[in-house]
Amino acid sequence: MNQPILTLSDLAFTYRDAPKPALDQINYRHRSSEFTVIVGETGAGKSTLCRCLNGLIPSFTKGRLDGSLRVAGHRESGRPQVYELARIVGLVFQDFEAQLFSTNVELETAFALENFAVDRDQMKTRVEQALNRVGLSGFEHRDPSSLSGGEKQRLAIASVLAGSPSVVVMDEPTTDLDPVGKRDIFRLAQDMRNEIEGIILVEHETEHVLSADRILLMHEGRIVQEGPPGEILADPRNVERHGVRPLQTTVLLSELGLETDALTIQDAATRIRSAGWRVRDSAGEILNSARRREPLDEPRGEPPHETPSEPSGEPRQSVVRIEDLVFRYGEAPPAVDGVSLDIAAGEFVALVGQNGCGKTTLAKHLNGLHAPTEGEVRVLGRSTADWTLPELGRRVGYVFQNPDHQIFANTVRDEVAFGARNYGFSEEEVGEKVDAALAETGLSGRDLEDPFNLTRGERQQLAVASVLATDPEVLVLDEPTTGLDYHGQVAILNLVRRLNESGRTVVMITHSMWVVAEYADRCIIMSGGRVVQDADVRTCFSNPELLESLYLEAPEAVRLGYEFGLVARSVKEIADCLERVEE
Repeated sequence: MNQPILTLSDLAFTYRDAPKPALDQINYRHRSSEFTVIVGETGAGKSTLCRCLNGLIPSFTKGRLDGSLRVAGHRESGRPQVYELARIVGLVFQDFEAQLFSTNVELETAFALENFAVDRDQMKTRVEQALNRVGLSGFEHRDPSSLSGGEKQRLAIASVLAGSPSVVVMDEPTTDLDPVGKRDIFRLAQDMRNEIEGIILVEHETEHVLSADRILLMHEGRIVQEGPPGEILADPRNVERHGVRPLQTTVLLSELGLETDALTIQDAATRIRSAGWRVRDSAGEILNSARRREPLDEPRGEPPHETPSEPSGEPRQSVVRIEDLVFRYGEAPPAVDGVSLDIAAGEFVALVGQNGCGKTTLAKHLNGLHAPTEGEVRVLGRSTADWTLPELGRRVGYVFQNPDHQIFANTVRDEVAFGARNYGFSEEEVGEKVDAALAETGLSGRDLEDPFNLTRGERQQLAVASVLATDPEVLVLDEPTTGLDYHGQVAILNLVRRLNESGRTVVMITHSMWVVAEYADRCIIMSGGRVVQDADVRTCFSNPELLESLYLEAPEAVRLGYEFGLVARSVKEIADCLERVEE
């Protein structure tokens, strides 16, 4: 019989001064060569469990640990020392940047090997192999701080793989990866099943976890459901109730009143056709009329330029105009290379592309965080070179990818008030703007709380609130859904939609293509520092081959629509385009 490599018996952990356990009576046996995925809402205990598996808890995080963790082949103390566990159980952190500190990629990958006293020649081979597996060959001498978020995430994975652990634990390893990169990590996990004794991966997205052997669904520190993917994911309401985005195949099947155990796109399409559902003759008209909304009110500020007319023939107003923009980091090749585009008032623009393609670099020109090497950026009719940074920052609010990079105050209220005070508003105005921003982001009544006691999703809302308090015309958000469960993602996205519908122009950098499909009006795709496609969202999804060539992928619902000859943006649009034909 296949013996377990890890055995957890009644494992419980309570953080120091916490009112209740983060883990509560966890019993789990991880069999050799098994690939297990852990899912559940934020705060379910997923990250705490991961840190217990390699000894970070309780060695570096204080609290009360009960029960036992046993590792096959090691002493039966119940709690192996953290150094012993680090060799056996490699952990990729959820906050992957926290485990990067070396001066170049090669040294970062070799760090664990040096601690394990690996022979130098073997070390070089293992570093090369690890970097190659995550697609970072050729990056050996790059400073990790110069990498994109997705490249940093790949580096964190490589540094763990180089140590050749028996078990690899990855806590949300795909959050900052482009769609093809996400797919590659799951393929890597499958490949590693034949090479190591176990893989445990935490994930919020469900589509790729169908390749797992087992899924653990966690809630309030407990494993509430355990089984193969087909058993756990076939109930979309239960999955969504626990903060996990359900498979869109199951959502559509449920919408049509069909059994929801056909999980793949092909199987779901076959079941739908077999049940007599066909595409309506009016499907084209339905999709053409499904545009989310009409152009919005014009922004405040100086008279901007006109941009080309929308399909409706109504002129739009430009709030951002970029002309022949080039930007270089030092002597490196251009990170942004000859970009020209206009962003109109009231648009919801998604900026997408593979890791390292220049999205964040481009976006940072909109509020003066970067100055052009060549070319010009104009905001509200003025060159960014003519704005002072405070003036520009007030009009173009920027929410960073990691909210902890912009949060520093002791209370929620002080954090939100900081920007407005800096921009010279009176205390009465500051109070009004802070109250409005807290109400708009759902944080009213939490003024005196410590920001770092908030959940990741709440800290993301706080970062948005601190920007809103300055009353910007343009809102730039860099991966605002990273690290959030499905409930948190929807809360942030609905907030951003409301802000957009109130008249603000939104530019969102994202790797979540379902977010693009369901929320944005326009999609700008970048590759190699250039804009390679700029069109309405439906047009961008009409060419799946182009998306694939750019390391992108249409989201699950869109690909499900392809099965019926539709370029639909959501399950609802597909359902609207189908009708049941009676025999």
